[in-house]
Amino acid sequence: MDIVSNQQKQRMHPHKFTLWVAIGSLVMMFAGLTSAFIVKSNQVNWKPVTLPRVFWISTVVILLSSLTIQLALRSFKDREMSKYRVLIGITVILGAAFIVLQWMGFQNLWAQQVTFKGAGAGQFLYVIFGLHALHVIAGIVVLIVMFIKAFFGKTKLYSSVPVEVAATYWHFVDLLWIYLLVFFLVIGGN
Repeated sequence: MDIVSNQQKQRMHPHKFTLWVAIGSLVMMFAGLTSAFIVKSNQVNWKPVTLPRVFWISTVVILLSSLTIQLALRSFKDREMSKYRVLIGITVILGAAFIVLQWMGFQNLWAQQVTFKGAGAGQFLYVIFGLHALHVIAGIVVLIVMFIKAFFGKTKLYSSVPVEVAATYWHFVDLLWIYLLVFFLVIGGN
């Protein structure tokens, strides 16, 4: 019996496995997009873009949200449900603030005449940052569902797997944003 129990503990939960496969796919997608950016940026008529400062503020916000979701996960594992509820709620608010700040950044770019037209970084910024924003919105939806369940759901088993999966995904979109920001600062500002 102990052998079977140890083997089950060593296996990865199917939801976690699925998440890692999805993360691998997303990494490949964003790697392809950023690679295309590098290739296109070597064209003669390429126009670099200066990123608005609001993107720095959104970076701080998303990093704070990464901290709050990690604290929420710890609270859930410690069965401190009132603390968990507050931290998940704060993470949702910070995620929404990130999206609002991103929107403000896009508006700033548009006001600078950075659009889809012509040869330049604008096309890539809108597509890549927009795809990232969609993934953050998906994460926010998941967090909202978890928030609602924390208040109204009946918890029979304190399985931390859903919270772990959500936290891992959230950390991924946070790290992805850092990568994209650094990438556009280093490669896009040439």
